[in-house]
Amino acid sequence: MSTSTVATDAAALDAYSQAVIQAVERVGPAVVSVASEGSGSPASPRRLRRGFPFLRGAGSGVIITPDGYVLTNSHVVQDADHLQVHLSDGRRLPAQLVGLDAHTDLAVLRVSESGLPAADLGDSSALRVGQLVVAIGNPLGFQATVTAGVISALGRTLRAQTGRLIDSVIQTDAALNPGNSGGPLVDSRGFVIGINTAIIAGSQGICFAIPANTAKWVTAQLLREGRVRRAFLGVVGQTIEIDRGLAVRHHLQRSTGVQVREIQPESAAARAGLQPADILIQVGEIPVRTADDLQLALGHHHVGEPLRLDILRVGERLSLEVLPTELPDDQ
Repeated sequence: MSTSTVATDAAALDAYSQAVIQAVERVGPAVVSVASEGSGSPASPRRLRRGFPFLRGAGSGVIITPDGYVLTNSHVVQDADHLQVHLSDGRRLPAQLVGLDAHTDLAVLRVSESGLPAADLGDSSALRVGQLVVAIGNPLGFQATVTAGVISALGRTLRAQTGRLIDSVIQTDAALNPGNSGGPLVDSRGFVIGINTAIIAGSQGICFAIPANTAKWVTAQLLREGRVRRAFLGVVGQTIEIDRGLAVRHHLQRSTGVQVREIQPESAAARAGLQPADILIQVGEIPVRTADDLQLALGHHHVGEPLRLDILRVGERLSLEVLPTELPDDQ
């Protein structure tokens, strides 16, 4: 190997290392560990010594404002009676739950402190496959652990614990372990472009993060209202095949739609005149191929604003205007 090749490889490695180091130095001080205490089963002796007698969850988080707002995963903090945040400088502070959204696995906490180091949420819509990313968190209790990798894929969908889909999820091969949940996924400039949320059990290098733009939207609603408001039609639907002749006649670029099976009385769908056996093919500007498409389309719509539904009814294409209500807590 020539001297010039060795020098080039060393320079490339140094550039990679510097990018990771700079990202960690910028965001690392804002990364915290989150512990939730509740009335569950007694914790292990090790955790008892750490001061958590009844531990329901442990994970990571990231401070997003100097006055103490922390972003993490909802599954880390849900059902907790008490929450504690461990800062990078060693301080342990009690935290209050501002709000959580289980449908996107995000939550916002607040600690009563000011002047804290805070990370900036970046623009996840500008990400590219192959881009360098850094994950920072507290896997298995090891605080401020750093792993690096690349974005493996964009636009994935991931099913939350509630059963609803999270769209535009980031797939990365930056290694994650239990305890990384809620920690930041960072780009080379030190902007948080995702919140780490899940790994695929039994696999290596398949990890997922909630995109920063979703986190911004959810955080804004949680800070403003304490919850996320989503549009709700009040229908039960099933994905079905659309007759090929019917699809050609109405110039449909898809072979499936969502057939309405049930309509809740007094719901937005009932008031709009939707009927059982109608086939939903488009909601607003979003084509509907499956029940998941319908759910995602409603998730992007503002409650109380009119919405156009394109349907097939007895072979004819119709448009209805509906005024969605708010998704109930039990849905």
